[in-house]
Amino acid sequence: MSTGTEAPAPRRRLFVLLPLLVFLGLAGLFLSQLLSGRDVAEIPSALIGLPAPQTSLPPLEGVNLLPGLDSKSFAGRVTLVNVFASWCAPCREEHPVLLGLSQDKRFTLAALNYKDQPENARRFLGELGNPYQAIGVDPAGRAAIDWGVYGVPETFVVGKDGKIAYKHVGPLTPDSVRTLLLPQIEKALAAPG
Repeated sequence: MSTGTEAPAPRRRLFVLLPLLVFLGLAGLFLSQLLSGRDVAEIPSALIGLPAPQTSLPPLEGVNLLPGLDSKSFAGRVTLVNVFASWCAPCREEHPVLLGLSQDKRFTLAALNYKDQPENARRFLGELGNPYQAIGVDPAGRAAIDWGVYGVPETFVVGKDGKIAYKHVGPLTPDSVRTLLLPQIEKALAAPG
């Protein structure tokens, strides 16, 4: 005996099939992303191809590098801008790679010290070595926001024209330097300034 409140049979089937259809749609979407060959860990930067943000940060006191980080100094020279902090464990992991990069005199290696205590940053560089030719202090993280920093560490390649050519999110490794960063540096070095 029917109570009159039951949904018609086709409607009940739709309610039963709807979760299955949603699941299959999402599975198809994830599968297409997986098979696309695109690196899903890569975070694109809206700043690629645009002038580096106007930045004028004071130097890290006690490190004997003057001035700090100033975007005006990028003109005419390829510059790597590395965002680091003493409290960042991956920054410690990538530091030997930065020391190796600092030996290449074809570009400037500069740093944006992100939300750090000056004494901690000095201790960090004192223990591990200082690969940087310029260090700008960003205690509130405002400059990092202008640069579109998602997390620490990040490294930017700024071309001779003062435009951001490449952004690497996460710690640099020997493999990422060889396969990703150095090709971008070579392109920036070969481009007209």
